[in-house]
Amino acid sequence: MPFESAFLPISGRSATDWWFVFCGDRLLIKAAAIDVRVPSYSDLIRIRQNLSRTHYLGIFDGFPCYSAEVDEHIVDLEGMIFQELRPLLGLLGEDIFSVAARAFQILRWDRTHQFCGRCGSHTELKDGELARVCTQCGLVNYPTMSPAIIVAVIKDPQILLARSIRFHTGLYSVLAGFVEYGGTFEQCVRREVKEEVGIDVENIRYFASQPWPFPNTLMVGFTADYAVGVVRADNVEITDAQWFNCDNLPVTPSKGTIARQLIDWFVEKSGQKP
Repeated sequence: MPFESAFLPISGRSATDWWFVFCGDRLLIKAAAIDVRVPSYSDLIRIRQNLSRTHYLGIFDGFPCYSAEVDEHIVDLEGMIFQELRPLLGLLGEDIFSVAARAFQILRWDRTHQFCGRCGSHTELKDGELARVCTQCGLVNYPTMSPAIIVAVIKDPQILLARSIRFHTGLYSVLAGFVEYGGTFEQCVRREVKEEVGIDVENIRYFASQPWPFPNTLMVGFTADYAVGVVRADNVEITDAQWFNCDNLPVTPSKGTIARQLIDWFVEKSGQKP
């Protein structure tokens, strides 16, 4: 059963509800030898009084889901631990990670919109919807999402992969960048590729999308064909960029990321196993 988002719970809290509890950017998990799980409400007996910024998220697999946060002074976790969210992508499962990402983004939005951006007054949660409203001027703020493109550029039988200044040594990925105000996804693909590696692309095609909670991005994936130009890294965001065959790929992003989905698509398209 897929996740069904909602704002208002249909019943009171129960012991089996799933709770996505964060301390800063770290998610509370129950880590066993063979799996990683999100705690239920019954697991939180000793820290329930410390939960703040509670939000109802919706229902996943028949279980109501909530988000909350605690401060860094919580120590009695009864075998549970706080873990950075990004490394959990391959451990929680893609569906659960998506709910965790939703929880993370809602909490961050709530935490960073306590004051009005127009008049500076305090804000409060708005009745009946996920929004914060200014107590003085009435300005309403909803959770925002920043759209970004990520693109696999193909020059048969090769794919263009680049190393970002943010990557650890040896990791290469496809190109990505944020959409500008007034711009389209297709314009963003052309601009980012041109700015970062100096080439032009054509035949831009939609691939898939993925919410990416670092901090509030929606990654929209595309494929594109090489048109003209010589690959040259800009040495600002990209330190190296090269064409790779499917049988000589470098270290690439982990499974579950849309970047890896694009690379695996290229390998499968080339007739090789990912």
